[in-house]
Amino acid sequence: MPLVAGVDSSTSACKVEVRDADTGELVAAGRAPHPPTTPPRSEQHPSGWWSAFEAAFAATGRRVDAIAIAGQQHGLVVTGTDGEPLRPAKLWNDTESAPDAAALVAELGAEAWATACGSVPVPSFTITKLRWLRRTEPDVFARVAAVSLPHDWLTTRLTGAHTTDRGDASGTGWWSPAEERYRFDLLALVDDGTDWPALVPSVAAPDAAVGEWRGAVVGPGTGDNMAAALGLALRPGDLALSLGTSGTAFTVATTPAADPTGTVAGFADATGRFLPLVCTLNATKVTAAVGRLLGVDDAGLDALALAAPAGAGGVVVVPHFDGERTPNRPDATGVVSGLRSDVSREQLARAAVEGVVCNLLAGADHLPARHGRLVLVGGGARSAACRQIVADLAGATVVVPDDDELVARGAAVQAAAVLTGASLDAVSEAWGLGASRTVEPDGRVDAAAVRAAYAAQAQ
Repeated sequence: MPLVAGVDSSTSACKVEVRDADTGELVAAGRAPHPPTTPPRSEQHPSGWWSAFEAAFAATGRRVDAIAIAGQQHGLVVTGTDGEPLRPAKLWNDTESAPDAAALVAELGAEAWATACGSVPVPSFTITKLRWLRRTEPDVFARVAAVSLPHDWLTTRLTGAHTTDRGDASGTGWWSPAEERYRFDLLALVDDGTDWPALVPSVAAPDAAVGEWRGAVVGPGTGDNMAAALGLALRPGDLALSLGTSGTAFTVATTPAADPTGTVAGFADATGRFLPLVCTLNATKVTAAVGRLLGVDDAGLDALALAAPAGAGGVVVVPHFDGERTPNRPDATGVVSGLRSDVSREQLARAAVEGVVCNLLAGADHLPARHGRLVLVGGGARSAACRQIVADLAGATVVVPDDDELVARGAAVQAAAVLTGASLDAVSEAWGLGASRTVEPDGRVDAAAVRAAYAAQAQ
């Protein structure tokens, strides 16, 4: 049977899944960690990603016929004429480029940015990190021969070709989903004397083969959120909430988005459609931090949170612990309010989960109206408290997929489509993606009151 590999090179680790190309059955898997990072400076050397990939792939013990890599979005990799990285990569959650984001927006205007590339620059976006590099490390900037995103760099290591895809390219701040092209005039705002067309990767079609690696055909890969949408078989009108280290809310759309407020990033997806998305920097790392303060593990925090009433007795946690992207507050810190002398551990645990969920739902309110499934994924989906609180505060049935390694699975879907020539939708259907369980909301919870109490403290 033909085998395909899907790779998820995330902030925390590299995960590889090997699947039957015809049925999607999981055959083998491997995992290796990445070095930990802590914002505001969040950097990793790309060589660590490659070492982790090699270890994770070797752990599968398989030869494959096709492979595709999905990677953490927005990170900036700059390489010299020898193809080697000139410095560690600045990651999506590095907020040191906040002044550069503000300067870029001031120079062109938020509405013009949204029209040009679908998004308004915030510190997460690659273009702000590129401007930061020119401003703070001009000697490094002068030696840049190629600019890549994390998944681009890994795919180049596989094939030797400098390529990307429309999904990940749409998160740079210099590629237009509406026009399906690079906007070199935006890169000129970073430096108007650089030959930018020579530095950026070519954009491959969603089902194109971009090279070979050890006899396996290589797909173009994509960003992690785009791959997750593939792994979920997300369709227009569905809404996905992902609670991992960060939080994301995204939906598939048939028309490009352009939000001048900057709340919604108007990304492209990995199929030819679009993926409007809202991202928060703080999600399960907030609940983990509160659990550490309370002296409990994830299961213990879950039990405490479920033991407290909705609204946590008036305790509110605003989870902007490491700065925030939505709302755009790169220098923010967390806030706990509503404490009284009889405060309980249960209340604090519940407030932490509610704060994370409220923050993400507030962002999701800006996305196109949902008329399909509400899907919960990520590490937070393993939490009974999180599942129930999302259902309660969204006032909707929550669908929780049986398989939570969605990014690697989505990359494998792409690899299978490239190998077989079938459409991405046809592969998803053949693999039977979408098996899940559901969680119903508790009709006794006053979701509006809980969310209003949060909003009052998060202003």
